[in-house]
Amino acid sequence: MRFNDFEANHRHRLVLIAFFVIGLLCSNSFPQTPPREKPKLKDFGSSLKKLKWDAEKNQAVNNVQPGSNGNQDDDVIRIETSLVVSDVLVTDKEGRPQLNLKPTDFVIREDGVPQEVGLFTLGDKSNVPRSIVLIIDYSGSQFPYISDSIEAAKILVDKLAPLDQMAIVTDDVELLVGFTSDKRDLKKALDSLIERNRGSKGLLGLGKRPPQFGRSSQMSALMATLNEAFDDEDQSPVIVFQTDGDEIEYLRNSIVVHEVPPGLPPELLREIQEQTEQKKKLQRQLMTEFSLEDVYRAVEKSRATIYSIIPRTRLIGLSEDEQIQRLIVEDERVVATWAAAASSSKLKNILKTRHEQRQKKFTKEIWQARLDQELKVQQALVELAKLSGGGAEFLETRSQATEIYNRIAQDLNQRYIIGYYPTNKEHDGKRRRISITVKGHPDYLITSRTSYYAPER
Repeated sequence: MRFNDFEANHRHRLVLIAFFVIGLLCSNSFPQTPPREKPKLKDFGSSLKKLKWDAEKNQAVNNVQPGSNGNQDDDVIRIETSLVVSDVLVTDKEGRPQLNLKPTDFVIREDGVPQEVGLFTLGDKSNVPRSIVLIIDYSGSQFPYISDSIEAAKILVDKLAPLDQMAIVTDDVELLVGFTSDKRDLKKALDSLIERNRGSKGLLGLGKRPPQFGRSSQMSALMATLNEAFDDEDQSPVIVFQTDGDEIEYLRNSIVVHEVPPGLPPELLREIQEQTEQKKKLQRQLMTEFSLEDVYRAVEKSRATIYSIIPRTRLIGLSEDEQIQRLIVEDERVVATWAAAASSSKLKNILKTRHEQRQKKFTKEIWQARLDQELKVQQALVELAKLSGGGAEFLETRSQATEIYNRIAQDLNQRYIIGYYPTNKEHDGKRRRISITVKGHPDYLITSRTSYYAPER
């Protein structure tokens, strides 16, 4: 082969290679950087076994700091290198998100001291991986909502970006599926909860498996998630917490106090006294090793943003008459749902008859006592989300589930991820206040966490 022919062929090959490379770079099928492999959550819930109630300190003593997974060497690295990171939503007075801000537009202060922005991006950027834990309460009290809310949760799965990973936890403190970006696996896990609730007739009607419900340990599931699910490499940890929060009644120093309402007629007094004593006894038997204040502290120590989805009728902010009326309507709806699922007309009638008899016995004083308990639980779930810089939604009707999950997905994409290295290098374990504002816009509403706990030595 002559030299000129060889040179021409060589140039031809180079051109073909160049076009091939350019094609790959421009192709949608060009492989992206795969999501980092998060550590597997082994023995999920084990951190709860290390919680011991300290009566003298009036709090739970925990030997494992949130996010450390028990590795003290990791703790040392975290102290020296970790950013203080917050997911920040900025809206104007009409509630419209402001999405064109720059790092220099923000003013961050820690305990009044200005801080320099060290990390900044918008949540919809595909290069920012999110670690999302969906905690699903599938206990009996959730039966009227579970099918629709699980179908709606699939919306969140569908909106996961390529680098996002999700895990699913139940109120059994069960890791249903570990962190993965496989949407099919996530949806399959969600469907399995619906199957548990439905039960099974078995082959040829034999070996029927009864419906299975969660054990309402949703606050324990949240504590385990805060302690074990996230590590220092998680840039944007998120928890979607769907529950009515009925385990709050069984936390130490319970905010739910069972007392016999005053002014009961004599024919009801003895019955209510016996019911109240039974509730107190059960409360003592099921008491956890941590309090609601311990949960609040864990939220502040974690970097996770929490979205509370509360499948109950919203009572906060209404008059007492409206609140009681809503409780009555909710009771009727729950009974109707269970009656519709009953296996026989006889069982349907029993449920309805018992409900009617119970409602007749309820005096205004009994409704007020129940209202006080319900309000405290709802306020606690809202406060959890607020402390983390997230938000709370009430799932009042089944049809709202899709809308709520769509809003959460949208909210995540409209948040800035902002971090800074604190100028205060003390490892004193103390609570520190965070203030974030936008220069020249005192009217903007900032939704983000407002405090965190410094690391301890």
